[in-house]
Amino acid sequence: MNINSIHNVFFVGIGGIGMSAIARYFVALGKNVAGYDRTPSQITTDLEALGVEIHFDDDSKNIPISFLNKEKTLVIFTPAIPNNQSELVYFEENNFNVLKRAKVLGMISKNTFCLAVAGTHGKTTTSAILGHIMTKVNATSFLGGISENYDSNLLLGEDKICVVEADEFDRSFLQLHPNIACITSMDADHLDIYKEVTALQESFVAFSQQVSETLIFAKGLPLNGLTYAVNERADYMAFNLKIDSGKYIFDVKTPISEIENIEFHLPGKHNVMNALAALAMADVFGISLDEIKDSLRTFKGVKRRFTYKIKTPDFVLIDDYAHHPTEISAVENAIREMYPLEKVMVVFQPHLFTRTRDFADDFAASLSKFDEILLLDIYPARELPIPGIDATWLLNKIENKNKKLTHKKTLLKDIQQSSSKVVAMLGAGDIGVMITDVTNQILNSSKNEI
Repeated sequence: MNINSIHNVFFVGIGGIGMSAIARYFVALGKNVAGYDRTPSQITTDLEALGVEIHFDDDSKNIPISFLNKEKTLVIFTPAIPNNQSELVYFEENNFNVLKRAKVLGMISKNTFCLAVAGTHGKTTTSAILGHIMTKVNATSFLGGISENYDSNLLLGEDKICVVEADEFDRSFLQLHPNIACITSMDADHLDIYKEVTALQESFVAFSQQVSETLIFAKGLPLNGLTYAVNERADYMAFNLKIDSGKYIFDVKTPISEIENIEFHLPGKHNVMNALAALAMADVFGISLDEIKDSLRTFKGVKRRFTYKIKTPDFVLIDDYAHHPTEISAVENAIREMYPLEKVMVVFQPHLFTRTRDFADDFAASLSKFDEILLLDIYPARELPIPGIDATWLLNKIENKNKKLTHKKTLLKDIQQSSSKVVAMLGAGDIGVMITDVTNQILNSSKNEI
C-alpha cells in the first residue's frame, strides 16, 4: 500500500499513546485525520487542537462522511480495542483497508534507517533518550510516552532516519525490520497473549533475527550482539557512578573508546541502564560521544516516568507508569536512593486481571518494600473480571501491616492522613488521571503547608 495515495486516516483507539504518535505523523503529512476513543484525555484534546475530529460514542454513524470513501481511507486500529467494537466491525464488513497500528509503523519505517528499542521494561524511556540524541541528525521518533523535552510522543524530523519503540504486546514488533535495535529486558509479561514465558522469549529472539545490522542488549540476555551493563564488564559499560546534587555522574567505556563525567538527571540505576542503551545505539549509528554526552545532560525525562508532581522540602508526590513488579521495585529503589531517610507510601492500581493473577506474589513482594501501601481496584482495560482475582485478594498477599484498600473517592483523604513525606502513585490505568486531581487538591489544601 502506498501511503501517498491515502487521503484520509481514521484511528480506532486514537487516544492510545502509540496510536496518537502515528496520528500526529499523518497530520504532519497533510492527511485528513479523525478517530474514535472511549474517553476524552489530554492526548485527545491535544489532537483536536491540531484539527483532528474525534468522537467518543461507539457508533458507525459518527464516522465523518468524508471518511466513508474506502478507496481514499486507511483505517488503523490498536489491539487494545475489542474485536466487536462497532466501528471496527463496520470498516471490516465494508472492506475498508484496515491495518493494525504495528503494521502501519512497519510500513512507515520500512524505507528509513530504523533504530528500534524493545524490551518488557525501559523501552519508552530508552527510545525517548535515543530520540532526543537523534534530533541531531533530524530523525523522526515514534515514542510510547510524552517526552518532557518536546511535550510530544512524535519528534518530527526528516524521513530518512526513524526511532521507534518496538512493542512486544501481541507480537507487534515482528512487523519491524530495524537496522539497529536494542533489547532492554525479556522478563515475563503479557502472559494473556503468550501463555508461557518461553513463547515471549522466542518472540524476542525472532525480533532480534530481523535486525539487519547491529543488535545491542542488556548483558545476561540469551542473545547475540553487543552487550551493555552498569559496573559489570560489557561492550558498553557505565562505571564510577556518583550522585551529585540530585543527578548522576558516570563514565562509559565503549568497545573502542571511553568518555568521562556524563551527567544524567533521571533517578535510579535502571535509568542509567536506559541512558547507556541509548548511548550505545547512537554510538553504533555514528553520533559522536561528545554530542551524546550533551544530549544526556539535557534530557528531561518522559511524562509518567518518575515525574515529580509536587516537590517541596516537606512533601513529594511522584507519578510513574510502573505496572509490573520489576518496574515497581525499580521505582522503590530510586526513591530510596534519592530520599533514604524518608517514609515512603505507594499508591498502586493493578492493571489487568490476568497480569495481577500471573504475578500476584511478585506484586506483593515489590509493594511490601514500601513503608505504606494503598491499593486501588484492578483496572480492567480490555479484560472481563476473573472470579476471585481482585484487589482484596492481592492485598492479603502483601506482607506489610501498613496496607489498606483505597478508592477514588477516599484516595485524597487516605494520602493526607498518612505521615509519609514521599508518595508514589503507580500504574498503567486511569491512575494517571487521578494523580492530576490529587495534585491539584493537595496544592489547594493545607497539605502544601506541611
